[in-house]
Amino acid sequence: MALEEEARATTELVADAKVRAAWLYYVEGLTQEQIAEALGLSRVKVVRILAAARNEGIVRIRIDARSARQAALERGLVTVFGLDEAIVVPAARDAANVPALVGYAAGLWLSDMLKDSMSLAVGWGETLHQALRGMQPRQIEAMSVVSLLGGLTHSRSINPSAVARRVADMFGADCFQLTAPVFVSSAEIRDALWREPTLRALRDRARAADVALLSIGSLGRDSTLFREGLVPESDLESLRAAGAVGDLLCHFIDAEGRPVDHPVNRRIMAVSPSDLTGIGLVAIAGGGANKAPAIRAALRASAARVLITDESAADALLANMGQKHD
Repeated sequence: MALEEEARATTELVADAKVRAAWLYYVEGLTQEQIAEALGLSRVKVVRILAAARNEGIVRIRIDARSARQAALERGLVTVFGLDEAIVVPAARDAANVPALVGYAAGLWLSDMLKDSMSLAVGWGETLHQALRGMQPRQIEAMSVVSLLGGLTHSRSINPSAVARRVADMFGADCFQLTAPVFVSSAEIRDALWREPTLRALRDRARAADVALLSIGSLGRDSTLFREGLVPESDLESLRAAGAVGDLLCHFIDAEGRPVDHPVNRRIMAVSPSDLTGIGLVAIAGGGANKAPAIRAALRASAARVLITDESAADALLANMGQKHD
């Protein structure tokens, strides 16, 4: 019996090494030398592991396997947060690559579950921009995509309108845009814009979507809102004082998922977290231990039933709830 258990443990370690090596090589883009260092293996062993991963179907342009650790974390998240599904990707060797790994998995998830006549609502951010890499383009009949946020007058590749448009193009879908700035100068202007019939109709369409894919922003200088200059860094301290732990659809929320009382929140042209409750299935994508408080708050705010994250965030989320998964 002891020999059988030892053999089983060795088999699991080898299988886990194949999965982790495949993610590091094909998704995070590490070299074989870097993977050898990360896993404590020789370069020759890494070459053999990657070849075996391809031969065994673990890699088919996408990663089609979970390590035992990923599976344990997924079960823990489903149980603790009452989710329908959790997807956990390996922790990135470089924190800058977290959006690429989590986004890739989010794109795969979305591609697998979309069907004819579905309506999809999408958020924005670096993670969702990276999700485009994991999506498998194909024609989906009578599909529609709606952006949950206004746009930017100047941006790089992560303009909310650009994300929605590119997703729609991948699946031959109609695209509906919230044609207003994501941040306006006053609450009065925001309210006036929402009184416009076309924008009210778009918000109603978003509220009734079949599926929504969202990402989360942390509260820090490296988050998209602050990095892109949409919210000045001078607001960081007052947002923290108001209880904010992160943002969901540009709405700053507290640890319980409630929008905080802050002037920034009164100038946002975006569907509010409370509007997400009518959507058929909400999925949240985000990773990194630093985002754990924001992820937990977003789960509460959105009634999300799917979480796509990484090992670091999963560990932090479960540790905070008094659970440990090795």
